[in-house]
Amino acid sequence: MATAKKENPGELGMSLYEKIVDMAEGDCTELPEVISRLKEADSSGQFLTSSARYLWAVDRERFAGSVSELIEAAIDRDRERRYISSLLEAIWGPDYQDRVEELKASDDNFRRIYKRIHPAG
Repeated sequence: MATAKKENPGELGMSLYEKIVDMAEGDCTELPEVISRLKEADSSGQFLTSSARYLWAVDRERFAGSVSELIEAAIDRDRERRYISSLLEAIWGPDYQDRVEELKASDDNFRRIYKRIHPAG
């Protein structure tokens, strides 16, 4: 009896990321389900971070809620801080350093990432 090949976590994460990319330009009705599956599959935060950056670049207003959800999950998964640091500039802009105190006070995701990347600050 043949058994189905199980997808490894990296392949599954990439597959779900590709689905998010494909949906971003069209029908997004399944986006919440795909994000939920990605949150379960991505143990490192790599694909969560990439998805957040992509959706933000495509249409930040349309995907603001989804991006926030992806960032929250990425913060929880990326314990080694390999991916979340890229979100600082991608989401909050190249001038985020000039607005650190304002952003920490107004955005919990920013505050959490900044604290993790700059623990003394």
